[in-house]
Amino acid sequence: MADLAPSLGRVVTPSRFAVPAKWREPVTAWLLSAPALFLMLLFLIGPMAAVLLLSFTDWQLGMDSFDFVGLANYQELVDDPVFWISLKNTLLYVAVVLPGSVIGGLAIAMLIESRPSGKSFYRTVFFLPVMASLIAMSIVWEYILHPEFGLLNMVLNLVGVAGRDWLNDPDAVVYVLAGIGVWHQLGFNMVLFMSGLMAIPKHLYEAAEMDGVSNPLSRFSLVTWPMLGPVAMFVIVITAIKAFQVFDTVHVLTKGGPGKSSEMLLLTMYHEGFEYFRTSYAAAITVVFMFFILLVTIIKTRYMEKKVHYS
Repeated sequence: MADLAPSLGRVVTPSRFAVPAKWREPVTAWLLSAPALFLMLLFLIGPMAAVLLLSFTDWQLGMDSFDFVGLANYQELVDDPVFWISLKNTLLYVAVVLPGSVIGGLAIAMLIESRPSGKSFYRTVFFLPVMASLIAMSIVWEYILHPEFGLLNMVLNLVGVAGRDWLNDPDAVVYVLAGIGVWHQLGFNMVLFMSGLMAIPKHLYEAAEMDGVSNPLSRFSLVTWPMLGPVAMFVIVITAIKAFQVFDTVHVLTKGGPGKSSEMLLLTMYHEGFEYFRTSYAAAITVVFMFFILLVTIIKTRYMEKKVHYS
């Protein structure tokens, strides 16, 4: 006991590396987040910053050095008619695919959920295009749309409608590609909407019926659609982003033709960067593409989330 007495009265001084109590939680949070932040910087922010930097240079693939040219690449974009054609076609493609696949996915989900049996079969049928390789299915669509022995023209001829050379018609090719985009996106949107429909409490429909809301359209507008708000917002944003990323079907089926009438932003970027090796110009196109993706995200965050009901 005598030996312990001096130690009981000794004051323990904190280590010079000890973290003050008020900083322990923030420091711990930053340390735990550091791996994710490092990966985000390495694989997301870093490449985006590199593309933005390249867009202000004259660098081409294989060059040892480069010079900063300011906004010269963007000025060339403004003066490039091919860029404006690809931008117009991309916006038209999004304008068709976005409402078509969202409304179609919701309608199919509601029809399947209203069936008393066979739900698994219909889910599988409509989800098959999502699981299939889009490049492989593009080859199938090429045969379906063939002007001479294509299945679509055969069916149209049976009902007395003249077929067309769908992939070589400048007035129809973007709408044909958009139709393929809707077909490919329907199953994915259907699954998301079905998960949202199954999460809606049944007692809300019972309460609406007790209040005299028996019309299916009224029940949809008063109960179903408001409760589907979070799912619908996610579906709209994801569909818009995927529509802007259209590349596979265009590259396989038309390669931007005929006469650039089906040229899309990503296809133009691919041609400039990997065929003509104009890397800095392709980087400028990529920045424009990222601007539209950022715009969709801002609209979702600033406006759409305020009108969504989270249960």
